[in-house]
Amino acid sequence: MSRTEKTQDSFTEQAMRVSAVSIAVNGALTALKLLAGIAARSGAMISDAVHSASDVFSTLVVMAGVTLSGKKADKEHPYGHERLECVASMLLAVVLAATGLGIGYSGVIKMISGGDKLKAPGMLALAAAVISIAVKEAMFHYTARTAKRIRSGALMADAWHHRSDALSSVGAFIGILGARLGAPVLDPVASVAICVFIEKAAVEIFMDAVDKMIDKACPDETVEEMRKVILSTDGVIGIDEFRTRLFGSRIYVEVEIVMDAGKSLVEAHDTAEAVHDAIEREFPDVKHCMVHVNPSRG
Repeated sequence: MSRTEKTQDSFTEQAMRVSAVSIAVNGALTALKLLAGIAARSGAMISDAVHSASDVFSTLVVMAGVTLSGKKADKEHPYGHERLECVASMLLAVVLAATGLGIGYSGVIKMISGGDKLKAPGMLALAAAVISIAVKEAMFHYTARTAKRIRSGALMADAWHHRSDALSSVGAFIGILGARLGAPVLDPVASVAICVFIEKAAVEIFMDAVDKMIDKACPDETVEEMRKVILSTDGVIGIDEFRTRLFGSRIYVEVEIVMDAGKSLVEAHDTAEAVHDAIEREFPDVKHCMVHVNPSRG
């Protein structure tokens, strides 16, 4: 197994581990919120429980996307399946947007109808909201940290889904507290504000996934760092052509290096191999590096 394949397998294992924790936490929170909402007569907490249940579905989508994107290249897909993770991110963005719109719509309807006329919910609903905010914010940071480390767009989308659930719980907390203090209008106002934050996150996730679906060059800073690594390799006296492209979350590199025309074929091969290994070693996101050798013309 090559170094790149081992790295990909390690990334997949990390994503699966985080996703398993996410499912367990969301399952427990869903049960807690549902029981608290029923016992404390809180419609907001019951709605928040449904939101947490939707997170279980989103995490299953992430697991499917990461697993499929990590499949080895085959005859029909010689460049691998990395873009399937982008598809998973786009699907999650749509789910996140729909969740936000649902929260916002509910808030607008309540404001139009004049607020919540039901009895104020019990303290148990407030306690459940506080627990949910703390747990979901912790899950956001835990998931986002891993997503950044393994460069997973789908896992980052799931992290933002955790953040949206935390924001939803903030809205539930404000609404429940406001109702207990005699100001039920705070509930719908908070819901609309939360909707705006969630929609912003959904759009950013979706656009990032679309961006990665299109063959795009690496940032100039990354390209310049790669050039330095190539030119520092023994035997390389110049670069004739250098191209990079993003394929999902991975990078493909094509470079034409210049060498002394008097070098033997074996020496040229060894230098090209050294450039290839250096690029893949220094830049873990590089899945493939193709090196072509041109003889010096002067």
